[in-house]
Amino acid sequence: MNTKTGILILLASVISAGTIIISSCRKSDTARRRTTPLAFTVPNNFPAPVYDFNENPITEEGFALGRRLFHDNRLSSHLDVTCSSCHQQQAAYTTFDHDLGHGTNHQHTRRNVPVIFNMAWEHEFEWDGRTKKLSDQPMACMTAPEKMGETEATVTEKLKADTAYRRMFAEAFGDDNITGDRMAKALTQFIVMLVSADSKYDKVKAGSATFNSSEQNGYDLFKAKCASCHSEPLFTDHSYRNNGIGTTPFHVDYGRMEVTGDPADSLKFKVPSLRNVALTGYFAHDGRYIAVGQLLDHYSSQIPASPTLDPLLENGIPLTALEKFYIEEFLKALTDSALISDPRFE
Repeated sequence: MNTKTGILILLASVISAGTIIISSCRKSDTARRRTTPLAFTVPNNFPAPVYDFNENPITEEGFALGRRLFHDNRLSSHLDVTCSSCHQQQAAYTTFDHDLGHGTNHQHTRRNVPVIFNMAWEHEFEWDGRTKKLSDQPMACMTAPEKMGETEATVTEKLKADTAYRRMFAEAFGDDNITGDRMAKALTQFIVMLVSADSKYDKVKAGSATFNSSEQNGYDLFKAKCASCHSEPLFTDHSYRNNGIGTTPFHVDYGRMEVTGDPADSLKFKVPSLRNVALTGYFAHDGRYIAVGQLLDHYSSQIPASPTLDPLLENGIPLTALEKFYIEEFLKALTDSALISDPRFE
């Protein structure tokens, strides 16, 4: 073999080896970027979700990134609050120990913290429906001055300095570019998986449990007196109603009207789900009631008239003390212990 032939063979070998290495790297890179779909299960007694899963498919990598972001204080300007500070798992993803939300730098928010489970069935968000898409909600909270008080640019710079975050963004989205849009998508993938559908009520509906006599009496009363607004199985009809609570000198809030500008929406707020109501502490949009019994007292009393008061409440909802007891017993059966102890969300 002459020298020229040997050189050509060596060159061919080098090119071949380089091609193999490049091909191997590409295959490795493809494997690294491949995401694992995460199934979303619709409970048997639930309607079809309204959330568009095609717009932001849930993956194990996106969910894991969203979970980490949800519990990270770097999303707040003073590094003192997280999403989970207000949406506490043990309180079914609201705040049970304060009437209003507590934001960064010891601030108070305007309203009681709404729950964030079963968001796949919600059409609009916040007490007044000002947010139209679930994916917009995380960034709205992060940038609200009285909540987390941050900016998208500042948070992305914080996270870019963390090699673990760069790796997680690459695993979830194909490269390590950290953006506000990707943060919102990851947080949404986490939040949409917070499904509450494993209470005693659900077990009764599935035929694997039965109500005791007090719970059954309460369920019958609930269907007769409360279900017009808190309809099953989500225990909300997603409407906005004036329930007669009104304003106080210290808390003036006109609800839905602030979004629509329509006086007909004055004092109307979204009907909240009653699932896990025994866990969620303070009640009503301004958190003025500390116990479910106080809410029942309000509805069974003479509710002050106002132009936008819900017609169903013009004469209140007459309830005896015993009927209130039964309804409370039923409402306790809406507690989902599995949700508040699920290690996937910790």
